[in-house]
Order: sequence, then structure tokens, then C-alpha cells
Amino acid sequence: MVKHPELQHLAIAHIDCDAFYAAIEKRDNPELADKPVIVGGQQRGVVSTACYIARIHGVKSAMPMFQALKLCPQAVVVKPNMAKYAAAGKTVRELMFEFTPLVQPVSIDEAFLDLSGTEKLHGAYPALSLARLIKRIEKEVGITASVGLSHNKFLAKLASDLEKPKGFSVVGKAETLSFLGAKPVGAIWGVGKATQAQLAKGGVTMINQLQNMEKIDLMRRFGNMGARLYHLAHGEDFRDVLTETETKSVSSETTFNEDIKDYAMLESILWNQAQRVSRRAKASGLAGHTVNLKLKTKDFQTLTRAVSMEDATNMAHRIFESANPLLKKETGKRAFRLLGVGISHLIEQPEAADEHSLDSHIVAKSKAETAMDAIRKKFGNKAVDRGLGLSEKKT
Repeated sequence: MVKHPELQHLAIAHIDCDAFYAAIEKRDNPELADKPVIVGGQQRGVVSTACYIARIHGVKSAMPMFQALKLCPQAVVVKPNMAKYAAAGKTVRELMFEFTPLVQPVSIDEAFLDLSGTEKLHGAYPALSLARLIKRIEKEVGITASVGLSHNKFLAKLASDLEKPKGFSVVGKAETLSFLGAKPVGAIWGVGKATQAQLAKGGVTMINQLQNMEKIDLMRRFGNMGARLYHLAHGEDFRDVLTETETKSVSSETTFNEDIKDYAMLESILWNQAQRVSRRAKASGLAGHTVNLKLKTKDFQTLTRAVSMEDATNMAHRIFESANPLLKKETGKRAFRLLGVGISHLIEQPEAADEHSLDSHIVAKSKAETAMDAIRKKFGNKAVDRGLGLSEKKT
């Protein structure tokens, strides 16, 4: 039962399936129902998802598997089956669209929904429609999900995490400031460890402290980020629920003064372009499922190549490593006057992507890149780089 004075007036929701991968595995193998289940790589891999029984023992997503098994040695480790998870995620998405056309996917198992104006269609206010939707997901897909309902996306997302699993949490307008004030600054969308550390230097660790600061002071310290801190600390989020991300792609390209045929030179330029795309995507809070390569020959013929990934990325190393084989196939035969790279099929991604990957190699590189991002933020983009980026020749 959910009771709240604003229940009939709130329409922005965030739905997040509970321990999604592990829930699918338990659905398909009833023998796992009462056991701690970890989905992920083997001994040298990382945890993708842990069921709630395993979480009681301290197992978390992105944790090295050897560490997870020390905490929960009795856990059953299941190799991920992405095709099966994608099929279940698609069914969940289709059920969402039956209740509202305004569904904005965030990942395979979560989405924002705007149910404004659906009362006449469903004969119920949004909160009741959401309860019916969750019941259908449980019945037709065989898994549970949690709901956060509020007056904007930021608060709906926070609410959905409050009572997992099978939670239904509501944050109304009247309680917004007190609800947020009791939370650490890390609860704000996009505030990662680097920003938390900067705020902590000034003695700011809780959102209620941000609420007592002037907007102009935050902007002096953090630029545009300061304005966002101010608004979100006050529960002000002006983003709409979009059925399609407004930005279709994030890309960067460069035209050379002289045509280039040499693969090593093009590879170095590609790395620098991948870094530019990564910085822009991270700054915009976006990640893409598809990496696109663009080449233009000396006779102005344009070649485009693309590769898609199961997990969205905004990390330079993955953008580069996805585009580089495409580049290598095209070089050696002709010279090019332009090279560009980009990401598309975007989703919102407030922090650096890929640190929850099943591939420990990707996780390690992503963490290293995040550390370099923090150095660049403090000392400038040229402060640090991996070796390949240093070899680009002027063109």
C-alpha cells in the first residue's frame, strides 16, 4: 500500500528492474531461488549483477570476482547470457509503452516514464497505473521491479532506489528540500568522486549544505557545474522525459592540410578524435551504443563505417578500440583528407561508463581513464595522455 498526499498529482516515474540479470537466471532455474547468485566473469572477472541474497554478504556490482567469492563463497556464479537479458528487457519496454508513449530508456532494465494526461486512457491516476504495470512485469516477464514516483526525473530516480526490491517510493514537492537535505552530495546526478573531493575540501559533504549556498558562489567555484549543483540540490530538474535523446550523436572530425595514407598517422589522429568525443560525451552526460567512423578520400568520396556494442560507452579507449579495426581495413590503398569518429544511439550516462563491464580489462582501462580525466580537469587537457596520443604529427 502506498499513501501520500500528492499521490494523485505526480506523474514522472523511474522504473528499475531488481537485480535484473540475476533475477532472469533465477526465473529460468528455480533451483537458484533461495541461493546467492552472482552473474559475471569467472575467478578473474568482475561482478555484473548480484542477487539480493549475495548483496547481504557485501557483494556489489563491478567488484572483482575473487573478492566477491571471499565475501560469499557459497554463491553460484553464472556466466552472463546477454541475448536472454535483451529479450526480457525488450518485453519490459513494450509493456511500458502500453501505459504511456513517453518512455525514455536508460539501460536494458530501467527507464523514465511520463504518465501525465493518461488518467482518462487508463481510468486511473499515474500511481495506480504504475502499480498495474509492475504487476504485469512480474506476471508476464517473471521478475520484479521498483518504482520511484515524483515531479521530476532526478527525484524519481532517487526514489526508485529507496526500497529495493519491489519498492514503490514517492517524493512529493512539499518534502523535496528535506528529503534531499539529508543525503550526501554524491546522491546528486553526475557528482562523482572528483567533485565530491572538491566539495569536501570546502567542508561540503551533505546536500543541505549546498542548499544554504548561493548559486553565484557555486558557479564561481565550479562554473556551469555549480549551477547544476544548485538546482539539483533544491530538487529542480528541468529535463523532459524524451522518447528519443535530442542529441542524435556526439562526434569529432578533422580535415588535413595534406592527404594522409599512412596508417600509423591516421591511427594517432583517430585516438585524439576519440578523446575529443569522449570529453564531449562525458560533459553532456551521454554514452553511445554505436561507434561510427567517417573517412573522406582525396576525391571527396565519403566512407562511413559503424560497429554496435551491447553496453553503451563514453570512454575514449573503447571508442578508439572499436573504430581502429574499421580504420585499419580501409587504409593502405588510398589517401584520406578527413577523418572523424563519433558515437550514436545515445543514452543518458552521468558518470564515466564501462566501470561495470563484465570484462576486467575494460574495467581497468576505464578506471585509469577516469583517473586521467580528474587530472585533466585540474591541470588541463594536455596534462596527461597515454602514449599513442603523443605521436600525432601536425597536418
